[in-house]
Amino acid sequence: MHIKKRKKETVLQELIAIITSNASDQEIREKLDDYHENDIAEALENLGEVERKRLYHIIGIEKVSEIFTFLDDVGMYLEELGPQKAAGIIENMDADDAVDALDEVDSVMRDQLIQYMTKEAKEDIELIRSYDENEIGSQMTTNYIEIGRDLSIRQAMKTLIEQAEENDNISTIYVKDDSDKFYGAIDLKDLICARDYVELESLISTSYPYVRAHEKIDDCIERLKDYAEDSIPVLDDADTLLGVITSQNIVEVVDDEMGEDYAKLAGLTAEEDLNETLLESMKKRLPWLVALLALGMFVSSVVGMFESVVSQIALIVSFQSLILDMAGNVGTQSLAVTIRVLMDERLTMKDKVELVWKEIRVGFTNGFILGILSFLCVGVYIYLLKGKTPIYAFSISGCVAVALIVAMTISSFVGTIIPMFFHKIKIDPAVASGPLITTVNDLVAVITYYGVAWLLLINVLQLT
Repeated sequence: MHIKKRKKETVLQELIAIITSNASDQEIREKLDDYHENDIAEALENLGEVERKRLYHIIGIEKVSEIFTFLDDVGMYLEELGPQKAAGIIENMDADDAVDALDEVDSVMRDQLIQYMTKEAKEDIELIRSYDENEIGSQMTTNYIEIGRDLSIRQAMKTLIEQAEENDNISTIYVKDDSDKFYGAIDLKDLICARDYVELESLISTSYPYVRAHEKIDDCIERLKDYAEDSIPVLDDADTLLGVITSQNIVEVVDDEMGEDYAKLAGLTAEEDLNETLLESMKKRLPWLVALLALGMFVSSVVGMFESVVSQIALIVSFQSLILDMAGNVGTQSLAVTIRVLMDERLTMKDKVELVWKEIRVGFTNGFILGILSFLCVGVYIYLLKGKTPIYAFSISGCVAVALIVAMTISSFVGTIIPMFFHKIKIDPAVASGPLITTVNDLVAVITYYGVAWLLLINVLQLT
C-alpha cells in the first residue's frame, strides 16, 4: 500500500514538473501522451489558473475534454475558461459526461454553454436530460457505432472507420434493420476477421440483450451486471437505438446505488457530502430520527410495564444491554443479507420462504451457542463477584441465556421479513434501515428479556 501511494505521488510530481517546465509546447505535449488522463486531472488541482490555461492551449480541446471527465469539480475549471471555450470542451465529451459537467455549473452559465454548442451536441444532451435520474436513459451515452444490416463486409468496415472518428466505443457494433429499428450486434473481432465473401447477417447476434430507456435503474441493474458486456444498447418503446450503457456507466451506477443504500441503512433520506450546509444535513437526518424517537419512547414505556420485575430482581437490569445489543446485531446482519438477495428480480416465493427459514435457523443456532456461553459467564460473574449463591447466580444467567436465544431468533426473523414487506409494497427495501431494525429489535429484546424474567424467575422459581 505504501509503495502504491508513493508511486502515485511520484507520478503527480513528474506531471507538475513537465507542465511547469520551460520546454516547448510540442515537447510537453509528447511527454504528457505517456500519462493517463486521470493522473493529469489530479495534477490540474495542484496548478494555478495561469498554468492550467497554458496547459489547455498546449494539449488542445479534445485532450482537455478527456481530462475533464475525471475531475470531481469540473464546474470550477469550466468557469475559468469562459463560455465559448468551455462549450467546445463539453461538446467533445461523451453526452453523458457532458450532462454531468453541465449539472455542476449554475443555470445562467449552463444556458450560455448550450448556446455555443452544435445542434447535434444539444440534441444528445437534451435526450439524456429528458429522462429522470432514476431511469436508465439518464445514464446512457450516445457514443456508439451503428450500421445497416444490408451492408457487405467491406461496406461495414468502411462505415465503422467513418463513425470511429466521432465515436470511440467500437468493441461492439450495433445493427439496425431497414426500418431503423434495432436488429442485433456484431463483435468487432468477428467483423475484422470476416472474409469479404461472408454474409454480414451471419455475424449478427439478433438476440443481443438490451434495456429500455424508461426502465428504472433498480429494476435492470442486476441484468446489466449479469451480461458482463462492454456495452448494452438502450432502446425506446419503438425499438429504436437511442444510446448504450457502457461497463464504466454500470460501475458508476452500481457505486451510486450502493451509496444511496448505505445512506438509507444509516437512517438518512439521501446521501450527504462535505459541502452541504447544516440545514441540508439536518433535513436528511431528522425525518428518520423523529420516527425513531417515537418508537424509542414506545420501547421505554414497555420497559416501564416491567417495573415490578425490576423492583424485585434489580440485578437483571445489568444484562439488559447484552440482550438488546445482540438482538440488534443479528437483526442488522439478516437485513443486510436480505437486501442483497432481494436485488435478484428472479427470486420466487419459495426462495423467499427458504431465506426466512434459513435466517431463523441461523439466528437460533447462533443464539443457542451464545446462550450457553452467557449462561456460564454470567453465572460465574454473579457467583464470584456479586457474592450470590450458585442457585441464584445460575438462575439469573439461565434467564439471560433463554432470553438471548429467543431474542436472537425473533430478531433474525424481523430483520428478514421487514425488508421483504417493503419490497412487496414497492418501496426500496433499504428504507428498512439499520436504525429502524435496531429499534424494532430493541422492543423485541425488552419484551423477551423481562417476559422471561417475570415468567421464569418470579413465577416459576419465585426468585426475589
